[in-house]
Amino acid sequence: MSYFERKFGKYAIPNITRLFVVFYLTGYVFYAFAPQILSLFVFDVNSILRGQIWRLVTWVFIPYGSSGIWTLIFVICLLSLGASLEMYFGTYMMNVYFFMGMLINIVGSIIIYALTTIIGGNGIQVSLNLYFIMLCMYLILGLFMPEAEVRLYFVLPIKMKWMVALFLGEFAYEIFVSIKRSVGILKQMGLPAGFGVIAGLINSSLLIYALINLGLFVLLNKRPTSRKQKRRKKTFTAQFEQPRPGSGIGRHKCAICGRTESDDPTLTFRYCSKCDGNLEYCQEHLFTHEHRKLM
Repeated sequence: MSYFERKFGKYAIPNITRLFVVFYLTGYVFYAFAPQILSLFVFDVNSILRGQIWRLVTWVFIPYGSSGIWTLIFVICLLSLGASLEMYFGTYMMNVYFFMGMLINIVGSIIIYALTTIIGGNGIQVSLNLYFIMLCMYLILGLFMPEAEVRLYFVLPIKMKWMVALFLGEFAYEIFVSIKRSVGILKQMGLPAGFGVIAGLINSSLLIYALINLGLFVLLNKRPTSRKQKRRKKTFTAQFEQPRPGSGIGRHKCAICGRTESDDPTLTFRYCSKCDGNLEYCQEHLFTHEHRKLM
């Protein structure tokens, strides 16, 4: 546990994913029935400088695109994913993920506005929303549990490592298309291609902010292994060495369901560093089990 978690962990908001999903869905309600109110929530630096400081926070209500069945499926999956990630990383770290993401969006957009004001006189406003911050939660699961299997659209089974590759490929393509489009437009105006690259990156700023937030979150959770953790890992490895061929004993065993790789060769097992004792869980129970602490 870090110093900041010991000091501020007690203030962490439980089920924070659920809270931000409520914000997100509330934005669609405003969009449908009171768009004039929603316009007061948009992140706008000029308005903030005139005293409308609530816009530093209320942009979390701004929806991404129009509502529909895919939006509903997205938020339903997100609720389950958020609960699993909070169980695995803890309430404090999920608070860090969301509030760090908000801070990166705010600071980055203010910097863009300030620089474009200095260079061109008219600052570029970046309209913020939560979509990419929430979407990158799927990448967290894939990066920390690449062999975990999910059902895409509740039907198609797919391992998370391929989902990560799919998402990153799509993100790279979106940034490339944005840059290419901006370069083409500015070339027609007689401006250098370099300005087009910058404009394309600004147009993709929300996606870039989300990836920066994801990278920082991963780094925060890739802490150096302590001496105690190394000792536990060594003991764990010794206890789960490959058994003799034909013994019928599995090398790995889930502490919840008791299944081994002999029961299902496709199962993936992981050791939980948050549990006391040498406990291992299959891919279905790693994110859903209750952490065990010795008294």
